[in-house]
Amino acid sequence: MADLTGLLVPIFICVVLPVAIVFIVSWVKMNGDNKRAQVILKAIESNNNIDADKLAESLRKPKKSARELLNNRLLCGCIGTLSGLALVIVGLCNFANGESFNDDPVTVPMVFGAPLIAIGLSFLIVYLVTRKHVNDDDAEK
Repeated sequence: MADLTGLLVPIFICVVLPVAIVFIVSWVKMNGDNKRAQVILKAIESNNNIDADKLAESLRKPKKSARELLNNRLLCGCIGTLSGLALVIVGLCNFANGESFNDDPVTVPMVFGAPLIAIGLSFLIVYLVTRKHVNDDDAEK
């Protein structure tokens, strides 16, 4: 029985859980689309003077503006870079206090900190590159 439990837990975590998450997300999206369609149909049925295109446009999900997307990239870049730097500093402090580089207090913060720095810097690079394009678009308007 112990072998079966040891086998079932990884199967549920690696197979059933991701499938369930994808199913739930898809179901929520389809349900939202169906609700919007029902609202449009009821409005069309109840009143003939309603412009269906304007109603459909008003029920769409609001899209983020270029400025909001740019600010989100800056935020993600700052959070990722600073979190990664903090983890690397913790690892280096543990290394300076006599821990071996193979010990967990040094290795774990370094392993998680380095990718966070890379991801944060990539967000900051994308922010810096696209910032000029957003400013150009704002000047044209």
